[in-house]
Amino acid sequence: MSNPRAVLLILLCFWLLPCFGLGALDFYDEAPAEELSKSIADAMSDEELVGQLMLVGYFGEDPSKEIIEWVDRYEIGGIKIFGWNAGNLLKLGNAVSTLQHLSEENRFSIPLFVATDQEGGWVRHVKGDTSVTPGNLAIGASGIAWDAYKTGYYIGKELRVLGINMNFAPTVDVYTNPKADVIGPRAFSSDPVKTAQLSVAYFHGMQEAGIVCTAKHYPGHGATDKDSHGTLPIINADFQTIWDRELVPYRFLVKEGLPAIMSGHIAYPKITGTDEPASLSKTLLTGLLREKIGFQGLIITDDMQMNGAAVYGGVPAASLQAILAGNDMIMVSRDTDTYRKIRQHMLSAMRQSPETTAVVREAARRVIETKLRYLRGKDAVPLHPDPREIAEQIPDADGSAFFLSQAHRSVSLIRGEAMPLQPQEAGKVLLVGQLNAFLSIGATFFPGADSFDYDYSPFFSADPQVIKRLKQRMENYDTVVFCIANPNSAQVLEELKGFADRIYVISVLTPIYLKDIPWVENALAVYGTGRQSIEAGFSALTGAFQPTGIVPVSLNTQ
Repeated sequence: MSNPRAVLLILLCFWLLPCFGLGALDFYDEAPAEELSKSIADAMSDEELVGQLMLVGYFGEDPSKEIIEWVDRYEIGGIKIFGWNAGNLLKLGNAVSTLQHLSEENRFSIPLFVATDQEGGWVRHVKGDTSVTPGNLAIGASGIAWDAYKTGYYIGKELRVLGINMNFAPTVDVYTNPKADVIGPRAFSSDPVKTAQLSVAYFHGMQEAGIVCTAKHYPGHGATDKDSHGTLPIINADFQTIWDRELVPYRFLVKEGLPAIMSGHIAYPKITGTDEPASLSKTLLTGLLREKIGFQGLIITDDMQMNGAAVYGGVPAASLQAILAGNDMIMVSRDTDTYRKIRQHMLSAMRQSPETTAVVREAARRVIETKLRYLRGKDAVPLHPDPREIAEQIPDADGSAFFLSQAHRSVSLIRGEAMPLQPQEAGKVLLVGQLNAFLSIGATFFPGADSFDYDYSPFFSADPQVIKRLKQRMENYDTVVFCIANPNSAQVLEELKGFADRIYVISVLTPIYLKDIPWVENALAVYGTGRQSIEAGFSALTGAFQPTGIVPVSLNTQ
């Protein structure tokens, strides 16, 4: 072409194409996820990169002014739904839709991860009419992989209706410390291989519902009696021990294609040589999880405002260290001012170090790639929940029937010198417990029974006055059906040895407390606190069926 003016005009047109949105990168381009994620990450500004790394919580049922700003202006990667956001499921669906609309307006139309903790059983951040499941320890008691699969599927199916596309579940911590109260019923078993097998089934069920399944708390939280919400647990286990114990579920899940893992605020000094939490350890995240185990998916920190992380320096500095160690996303549960400081700290570090920028860019690329694999296409979780579906499909009818049958399969006979207990032969009955469902359901099995209820809290200690009043009441009854649920109720039960011949125990959550109360002659474990689990327990107690569950943790007193 000989005309210079024509050449200049053509070049000018190509230069202006992006200005008119033609040829611009878009999340919904029909390109392979790996290729498109790299192209988008390479085109991002530092501010956009840091935004994708952030998973932020907010207060209230309606989106706060702050969270709207973070999504709209700072283009964060995701939001975290807590119980305080989910009192009204219709409002929750509307909030999710509002925030996704804002996110769709960003330069690349990248949607948000919408995450929650809906493990099943004890931990259920989204309540309302969602299913109350028997929980992981109940699945461990039945030992049936199908129970794990269907639990993951039905939980995921309900989350899908709400527009929640990421779940911080399953908990794959191996329940090896009997005093691990914060894990307890959230675990599947004290056996690493059984934990792994059930975790894999749960993951595939949730995957079937289209949810990004996130195993936790890497490398493992089940061997400590400390809670990382309040302090930094230290587990003095060597590499071979955790390879054969804590890491077995992760080794199974990684081979099955697990998309995400949550790093825990737990220290393993015999492996790292320091007391830094795993969430900040390059040795444990990059060296072990990425390079040795081969995990190439998403790594997300547990809440950086938990004390298990905060004890190791300030949150902004710890958050940067977490990314440099191998995490891809930082979770900040409630304080948007903290997020602002984290963002500023990361941007400052990126301006000073090309190496830091490269690490941040790769983390953002991995976030985007996971979103591309799960949040686009006809099977993706809807970005804008349908209010009619929320009203009609939660709780899931098929799920409710399944969880009732699963609750019956999980009931375990711990001790049974005088089982079953026939209501017509029980005489005068007293129901003792902290849960309303236990007392109300018990009354339907034992018409005319009286109740003694007391507070569930404080969790770890009993009120001496409660014990005194209960002993006085029990003098007047032939049979006492006692619900043990936590260390508080375990302390109460321990003081009732003089009434051993008239006590029948139904254990909810973990039955581990009975390990230290060997004088109890008659006891069942049901694991869940929902009506279905408690109904199954009373049915077994009164002889409607023979319990077939096997307690998945050791109760030996030796």
